[in-house]
Amino acid sequence: MLADRYPLSERASNLETVSTQSTIRSRVRAFLSRRVFPTRGESAQVQAGEAAVQHALQSLGGSNYSAGVAEVASETQSTQWQALNPDAPNDPNREAINQLARKLDVPDAALRDGLRNLHGASQAAGGVNKLNDPDPSIPQDVGAAAFFDVDNTLIKGASILLFARGLVKRKFFGVGEVLGFVWKQLRFRLSGENQGDIDQGREQALALVKGHKVSELVSMAEEIWAASISERIFPGTKELADMHLQAGHQVWLVTAAPVQLAQIIARELGFTGALGTVAEVEDGTFTGRMVGDMLHGPGKQHAVVALSAYEGLDLARCTAYSDSINDIPMLSKVGTAVAVNPDTQLRKAAQRNGWEIRDYRRSRKVVRAGGTAAAAGAAAAGGYWILRK
Repeated sequence: MLADRYPLSERASNLETVSTQSTIRSRVRAFLSRRVFPTRGESAQVQAGEAAVQHALQSLGGSNYSAGVAEVASETQSTQWQALNPDAPNDPNREAINQLARKLDVPDAALRDGLRNLHGASQAAGGVNKLNDPDPSIPQDVGAAAFFDVDNTLIKGASILLFARGLVKRKFFGVGEVLGFVWKQLRFRLSGENQGDIDQGREQALALVKGHKVSELVSMAEEIWAASISERIFPGTKELADMHLQAGHQVWLVTAAPVQLAQIIARELGFTGALGTVAEVEDGTFTGRMVGDMLHGPGKQHAVVALSAYEGLDLARCTAYSDSINDIPMLSKVGTAVAVNPDTQLRKAAQRNGWEIRDYRRSRKVVRAGGTAAAAGAAAAGGYWILRK
């Protein structure tokens, strides 16, 4: 009998262990279901949440997945990526790209720009896409990922302005050079955005870095991250990203900020990788031209779609987080959308669509722009902020 084979103390210990594991699993299921994957009424979202919870539970129970499957998937993705190079000589895979664009429901030209962004991000990272390897003790939920915007979603404020201020302090360029750029960035945030302003802002940013060495900018970006950006992380958003990692999901930053800065942030925070706006580089120097599209609005969606093709992600099982109405294209492309610290327009859109809303700001201040005059005043204040020590 069981009582004869095992001493009472050992049986009690075993029962305690089983009880503890059961309690842990129950807490994990409740925590993940409540905090990360709350039910929103859509079957795809529910399935994604349940799958992630099951994988998290299996990792506690010591379940293992076949490494061979992951290796085969990786090899297939690498082959697929080579086949999908949009700039291959004579475009030998044009029809394959066209077919994939139709399958993913994006225009052919948009997918090509997304692929260029992905390729440019890989080159910026030294020929790799993933910046950090997943925890080997956590079974990976292949096909699931989370995409995080950066500005006002992950960090407080605009990363590009923090970056610009740091570069001015380090005399990478002068304040006179950057004031026009600051003007455009603040107009984006105060007066609404239009394509003309976006195009001008992009050209100004590219002109600022033209002729500079990439290594110099990356070195300064690492210093700026440590000195002024790292302290502005929203703990609540970071916790969400970490929970995705614990559930075996990939976690990617998707931002209009320079890809080099985005990758530093992702690498330091332990995320899978980062996509950002890519400035062309030749012989280690910025040319003043752009690769792919600016990761703003639809550009983010196209980059995420390209990434999903390369990484074998199921967008219906992915989650996207953003604060801005401009990211509706990306938020609408995934199975689960979450508004984090949302602007007024995104909050309304989230309420209409039944998306979850999370606000980690201690105090919410509504800035009402009074047209160009308000933007001019803000630009002047921004110039002072850039200059002050």
